[in-house]
Amino acid sequence: MNKPVIAFKWLEEADQALGLPQYETPGAAGADVRANFAPDAREGMILQPGARALVPTGMALEIPEGYEVQIRPRSGLALKHGITLPNSPGTIDSDYRGPLGVIVQNGGDTAFEITHGMRIAQMVVAPVVQGWFMLTDNLSDTARGVGGFGSTGVK
Repeated sequence: MNKPVIAFKWLEEADQALGLPQYETPGAAGADVRANFAPDAREGMILQPGARALVPTGMALEIPEGYEVQIRPRSGLALKHGITLPNSPGTIDSDYRGPLGVIVQNGGDTAFEITHGMRIAQMVVAPVVQGWFMLTDNLSDTARGVGGFGSTGVK
């Protein structure tokens, strides 16, 4: 299987020593993304309970047409500290070329420090299928029909 190439560009004040996103194990689906604060903000930030912030990564990227990059929470931060991404998965479209920032939210009950270089999220490269949208007066019948939330029962 051919791997799509995701091209990265460092932003002007980025700390390039932090490196590009990286898969931490051979079987990892997501590559870890690090907080990369500007030189005047390298002390990081404190995220109070319930607060959210846009955390810079110091990069912009180019995704091949037919793919997207999904930004997802790191499970360890979510379990241990309540740190999540409120728009998860966040989608980066193939035609976006701006800075990559990660919206982080503290769902925990104590303040959380996001430090320069901290692994704050993971990115997953995924294929995109665009559908055709069409208006109709009738939809086909199914066994479930119009049954909505909870209609399939609890087991």
